Amino acid sequence: MLINVNFIVLEINQKRLPLNDMGIVRKSLKKINKTISPGKLYFGPEYIVLGVNNVCNLHCKMCDVGTANLETNFAQNLVGSQPLNMPLELFKKIVDQTAEFFPKAKIGYAVTEPLVYPHLKESLIYAKEKGLYTSVTTNALNLKRKSQDLIDGKVNELFISIDGLQETHNYIRGNEQSFQKAIEGIQHLSTYENAPEISVFCVITEWNYTELLAFADFFSQLPIKKLGFMHQNFVTEGLAESHNALYGNLYAATHSNVELTDMSKIDLPELHKIIQTIKGKKYATNITFSPEINDLETLTTFYLKPEQKIGKTCNDVFSNLMVKTDGSIIPSHGRCYNVSMGNLHQSSLKEIWNDAPYAKFRTELLKAGGLFPACNRCCSAF
Repeated sequence: MLINVNFIVLEINQKRLPLNDMGIVRKSLKKINKTISPGKLYFGPEYIVLGVNNVCNLHCKMCDVGTANLETNFAQNLVGSQPLNMPLELFKKIVDQTAEFFPKAKIGYAVTEPLVYPHLKESLIYAKEKGLYTSVTTNALNLKRKSQDLIDGKVNELFISIDGLQETHNYIRGNEQSFQKAIEGIQHLSTYENAPEISVFCVITEWNYTELLAFADFFSQLPIKKLGFMHQNFVTEGLAESHNALYGNLYAATHSNVELTDMSKIDLPELHKIIQTIKGKKYATNITFSPEINDLETLTTFYLKPEQKIGKTCNDVFSNLMVKTDGSIIPSHGRCYNVSMGNLHQSSLKEIWNDAPYAKFRTELLKAGGLFPACNRCCSAF
């Protein structure tokens, strides 16, 4: 039985349903659309992820850019394009087309380090003038110095990555002042009346897992909206090899974010105990874990058996796209495959969103069961 999704969408749009009901209906329609017609989406992206520059001012030990492991997909997606900074003209084109075609989509400054982007203030102001929602993801090293730019640009949300308390974070990030400057920046930005909502995210690693409870206790006292703990995103060499045996001719995988990490150094029973303790405490701040893993067996599988799929399907390839500094677009975000879905210098956002490369990628992904093998430990899989 064939279902005309476009006709259903038009019918729903003409109804005057309560807002809550409309949200439920739209969510259901998106699910139907993804399932029966992944090659033709009748809904636009929710997030336009921007790689506004190809430079980072820290050296994180669990990141290919930080370890200078630049041959991986992850590194190439983050720092593999030219020019170094996204030209303001290209940024304005993205914003103009987003406002025209996908006005509800959010503009996310995500990589590599937006607070060193030379056009930060001007670009934020331009996006806001077009009525768009903006978010910035940062390591917060320059947060205090750039706070006024964020305020003037009326940023809606600020996502800050911090990977431990002072000594641990500074060790992981390779900068002996990075933690202090991040905290100083958070406190300074929070003094503004129209400050953006601030969320802090921490990647769980062998270097910080024993202090997660103390970390939660510390940050729950700061003026932040949310504290998120993230299990590592990685691709091992073995996982990349098994993926490439099946899909290497279409979407080649590489090992990623494992150069200096050693999962076997994490005491998983202890980590599980710490996670349950945090979940059992009452905090004023909203605390989450991604993915949500509540038993030791699954936690062990996640870290030590990456060839086993835990998540069900990629959500972001149906809701996100990422634009690099050269105008090329890759699926969802920097952790995805280094394959071009199109380029804004040749086509529009609207055309690329449903063009042949995207249609094929989404269709092949669903044929594979919702995830390719190298997607098993990506954050989008959960």
